Amino acid sequence: MKILIVGCGITGITLARKLAENSHQVAIIDSRDHIGGNCFDYFNEEGVDVHLYGTHIFHTDNEEVWHFLSQFTQWYPYQHEVKALIDGQLVPIPFNFNSIEQLFPTDMAKRLIDALLDEFPFNQKVPILKLRQSKSKELQFLADYVYEKVFLYYTVKQWGVKPEELDPLVTGRVPVFVGEDNRYFQSKYQGIPLKGYTEMFKNMLDHPNISLELSKKFDKTNLNEFEHCYFTGAIDEYFDYQLGQLPYRSLKFDFLTFDRPYFQKNSVVNYPCNYDFTRIGEYKYFLDSVSPSTVVSYEYPEAFILGKNERYYPIIDDENKSLYQKYLALAESEKNITFLGRLGDYKYYDMDKAVERVFEVLKTY
Repeated sequence: MKILIVGCGITGITLARKLAENSHQVAIIDSRDHIGGNCFDYFNEEGVDVHLYGTHIFHTDNEEVWHFLSQFTQWYPYQHEVKALIDGQLVPIPFNFNSIEQLFPTDMAKRLIDALLDEFPFNQKVPILKLRQSKSKELQFLADYVYEKVFLYYTVKQWGVKPEELDPLVTGRVPVFVGEDNRYFQSKYQGIPLKGYTEMFKNMLDHPNISLELSKKFDKTNLNEFEHCYFTGAIDEYFDYQLGQLPYRSLKFDFLTFDRPYFQKNSVVNYPCNYDFTRIGEYKYFLDSVSPSTVVSYEYPEAFILGKNERYYPIIDDENKSLYQKYLALAESEKNITFLGRLGDYKYYDMDKAVERVFEVLKTY
């Protein structure tokens, strides 16, 4: 078949490769001037892999996804750790025994750790909502502390809401890790493409059945030339916003280069309670690059404004889910077109989940 894919992010690129391998002729277009969507990266003159749209760490427990992508890259084994500035100290996130021992007096830390071990399995993540439901005063205290110091004000910045608008039942999913594992993810497979995400994507697109056109806006008249279209752009944009815009949060990055080997002691440092930015990423940590200077990005959440910035995070609430369902109903009347991906599904996907979604769609195709 002749197939059009709109959007050259990880969803569109995975689609293109899988369809091309099944002998379909695939044309992929993107309005941006580069491949990879928000996963795009590049190496600067000193060999540091800079992620243009913020830090991206690949992790998965899905062997099929890992082995599929491994055809197109050698992985650099990287186990991601995040630190947060809490009460003047940089502590591991998610909160764990090491965080507790750093922040509390010795006797108090021991009581909190003993209380956790009395009620929960070792090496497990426990939502603070469960801690709140405990009869232990120590665990109730810990839940409230983590909620305020780690989650509350970070979320206020991230989503642009007031503290009183946050429902503790919803936000109670933030975990505490019952153990000393400082990693942010416990996934079996974690890594950074050795030559960068963009090089991996170039390898995926290197197939005689794939043609690529960048800086090209989608036009519905294009559909007449193809037997099927996979649309990974914004579903409301496809329908010319006739039911209204689906809201998103966006991000603004300030990239700075410092003339010294390192800026901070960790690849990502969160600032839940300080400053207007939410976190600072330092890119040379991902591939352990050696260079005389270093590149960091300060990350500022902001509202998505059409034509001004990029869509990052769908704002999932009852009203917006209802609006998306109305667009989905419109989509059902369209012939030979499939909407998917972060913008097509109006759902945030980690990179591995975006690949999984493609696999699921193609199984039913």
